[in-house]
Amino acid sequence: MNLKQANILVIDDDKDVLTAVRFLLKPEVKEIVTDHNPEHLRRLLTEKHFDILLLDMNFTSALNTGNEGLFWLRQVKAWNSEVAVVMITAYADIDLAVKCLKEGAADFVVKPWHNQHLLDTLRELLEKRAKPQPAATQKKSTGPAVIGESEVMQSLFRKLEKIAPTEANVLILGENGTGKDLIAQSIYQLSLRKNKPLVKVDMGALTDTLFESELFGHKKGAFTDAREDRVGLIEMATGGTLFLDEIGNISLQQQAKLLTVLQNRQVTRLGSNTPIPVDVRLLSATNVPLPELANEQRFRKDLIYRINTVEITVPPLRERDNDILLLAQHFLSMYEKKYLKRPLRLSDKAQQKLLQYHYPGNVRELQYAMERAVIMSDSDTLDEQDMVFSPLEQQAASTTPVTGNLETLERSAVEQAIAQHNGNISRAAAALGITRAALYRRMEKYGL
Repeated sequence: MNLKQANILVIDDDKDVLTAVRFLLKPEVKEIVTDHNPEHLRRLLTEKHFDILLLDMNFTSALNTGNEGLFWLRQVKAWNSEVAVVMITAYADIDLAVKCLKEGAADFVVKPWHNQHLLDTLRELLEKRAKPQPAATQKKSTGPAVIGESEVMQSLFRKLEKIAPTEANVLILGENGTGKDLIAQSIYQLSLRKNKPLVKVDMGALTDTLFESELFGHKKGAFTDAREDRVGLIEMATGGTLFLDEIGNISLQQQAKLLTVLQNRQVTRLGSNTPIPVDVRLLSATNVPLPELANEQRFRKDLIYRINTVEITVPPLRERDNDILLLAQHFLSMYEKKYLKRPLRLSDKAQQKLLQYHYPGNVRELQYAMERAVIMSDSDTLDEQDMVFSPLEQQAASTTPVTGNLETLERSAVEQAIAQHNGNISRAAAALGITRAALYRRMEKYGL
């Protein structure tokens, strides 16, 4: 496709920018549509096909979900994965723009831009998208890759296949860094709602003052900064899937308001008395263990039952022995391409170090270690000294009081569990929170 055949959408709250880009692109493209309000994105993308979206990184709305450009990029990719998104950024936002590339943006341009550079960027993007991908590199539409060959992950995959096509609300449990977000995306991609919106909400980032406005929406004049009507995130997800991340962090008052919406399946915008029906499939995630959630001083049991038709526990990386080198090789290949490095290999000592580490930061920490190793590599072999783990996790671990040798403590815990359950391995493994296979490995390790 050439530029003359393209439909371009531009979203920026600076009217001077919109005027300039409209004059520049009008004679160069098939159609140019501009709008100052990102709230209109979903409607615009539904009403018309656009080949490229030019999206500003920052707006003046009351949105409080981190960087606005990143938020709207994720929403656009959930609504319409085909449109190519080019982020418009200032020099100070370059790091955020790079983060947007990781989240699926096609490119970014820095303002003020040179007109010819912007035109060349759009042309190159259209030419690149027009070229067919080699069969070996084409992506399957089965959702994000959740990698794992271990027994515990295979069990999780079988559970996902059963749960995903249903309308069941799912609570995803697991430590930080285990990949709960990827599991949620996999459920969405395997569900019957995969062609409808997926709206993710970071519940931990919502302040008490903006909780209702963000989730339920508001009418113009509902509060001081409410300059126009706003659709809430729950309403935005209607017909599709709503993913409430870090749901264990919300207050009891917020829980009561959320429960009312889920029970009645309708929202009422701030400043309005008119309820709006909503139809969402709910996914929730938290790193808070379920027994802690069951404490009614922290979390309402009636809300737990509402969000937890089915629960999925994503295992920590230390319980996925078979997957550590598999994931390491995946990240190695990924970062070789990203940083334009020659093919790299892991030495035997590097592999041994990876297998012996306990990963308090889980898969996220392994990913960090592999990215750092690729960036810092000077040869085609990554050795033991190249495997450097996150100092953040080391600091967190060092602040936790430990008494006794770790192996001694683990052996003692295994012995006690087996004794308490009279040698029943299944029950002992369940009590320890590990699989039977993992327990057998520890029994073999300690000669039990």
